[in-house]
Amino acid sequence: MTRGWTVERLVEGVRKGDRRALARAITLIESSDPSSYELVRDLYPETGSAYAVGVTGPPGVGKSSLISALVRHVRATDTSVGVITVDPSSPFTRGALLGDRIRLADHFLDPEVFIRSMGTRGHLGGLAEATLQAALVLDAAGKELLFLETVGAGQSEVEVISIADTVLLVLMPGSGDSIQALKAGIMEIPDVIAVNKREHPAAKTMVNEVRSILALDTDEGWRPPIVLTEAVTGEGIEELWGGIEEHRRYLEENDLLAERRARNLAGEVFAVASSRAKGHLEQAVADDPELRRLLDEVERRELDPLTAVREILEKVFRITS
Repeated sequence: MTRGWTVERLVEGVRKGDRRALARAITLIESSDPSSYELVRDLYPETGSAYAVGVTGPPGVGKSSLISALVRHVRATDTSVGVITVDPSSPFTRGALLGDRIRLADHFLDPEVFIRSMGTRGHLGGLAEATLQAALVLDAAGKELLFLETVGAGQSEVEVISIADTVLLVLMPGSGDSIQALKAGIMEIPDVIAVNKREHPAAKTMVNEVRSILALDTDEGWRPPIVLTEAVTGEGIEELWGGIEEHRRYLEENDLLAERRARNLAGEVFAVASSRAKGHLEQAVADDPELRRLLDEVERRELDPLTAVREILEKVFRITS
């Protein structure tokens, strides 16, 4: 712990919502500093109040601009906000992170809005773990609403978005990536859908396409609203926020919010445990000539993969199967 910060001081600072303490705490989480575990452990009993909205969709559809407009809308009601933007794709250039910060720059001077960009670099336990811990810190700091933004729609994004109470999928008309997102099965994830760039000639066509895909789902229950928006001018933002609030009411009135959060947290525990176990396993194999020999035998087709797995698990984890 550097710069005069102790875990106790950080915990006290986060509880008071001190921006420097928040920034330092999330830096520790990003760098996988051992003291971050103690920090999250001490803050965890005070979490569970913030409502988390996950925002996902293909790159370039206007997610950051949409979040900026939503933040402006909810700040009019004095709701305190935390924003975590996640870029799993750029460990070197961080270009997308800089873009996010520019688009959200309107809110940097607002003391009740805290914005942080995170990349994969340094996340030994996985991006989802780091994002979850950062979200818990903002929750403990008294932020009432959290936005978690991810770039793209791959496995990392799905893991991060699984932390959210409401998932907002942003699409843009005339984009091949948006159609690919529909085909890739990401339509199983969202609770609310925004079709951004509402003035685009193909906007209403895309709404009809999305609606037809949603119609294939015969399950009873929540039907994701589809909202046409224009993030730059703010058109459709009030309606979009209404859709998010409506989904929250649906979860609360049907006793589903606590159930979803319990499922999400259990999933995170297993995801982090799996990530740690995988890292430990890879390191153990790398350090053990006998285990590396098993892999070599599999590559030469002298040993079948399942037998190799059985022997590796038995030696590393004392698991017999």
